[in-house]
Amino acid sequence: MNIYEYAMQMEKDGEDFYRELAGNCHVKGIKTILTMLANEEVKHFNVIAQLQKHAENSLLAKTAVLENVKNIFIRMKEEKADMRFDSSELAAYRKAMALEEMSRKFYFEKAANAGEEDIKQLFLRLAGEEERHFWIMENIVEFVAKPEPGNWLENAEWHHLDEY
Repeated sequence: MNIYEYAMQMEKDGEDFYRELAGNCHVKGIKTILTMLANEEVKHFNVIAQLQKHAENSLLAKTAVLENVKNIFIRMKEEKADMRFDSSELAAYRKAMALEEMSRKFYFEKAANAGEEDIKQLFLRLAGEEERHFWIMENIVEFVAKPEPGNWLENAEWHHLDEY
């Protein structure tokens, strides 16, 4: 398996994992965020597939996922939806964080070893995307782990979710 196939498999596994998490989630807002993350993994897969084919347009488009996620958290707090979570959901969200961190490190490593500058920049962008996904999952964990989910939102530190 070459580097591109490995990266594409990682993204496909990430998509499948997020879709499974979304399918098992009973909170509409969290389910929406998990589905958005699955869709982001599909975009990453497609960019890597284009890169593998040496496509000229293998650029990673900017995404509004972070702003959308923040808005969903705000809506969930305003709606005061049923936000009871069991420990298996929390464990799965923590696993997603670990997978995002692994992906981020993988892309940084590949960027460091890339011979061409445009490929290096693409891997760095992918690493940045995975880092944002990590922070989103971290915020979900913090959101659901609190005795009263959502009360942390006023103090949430969204500054570390800036676009790269």
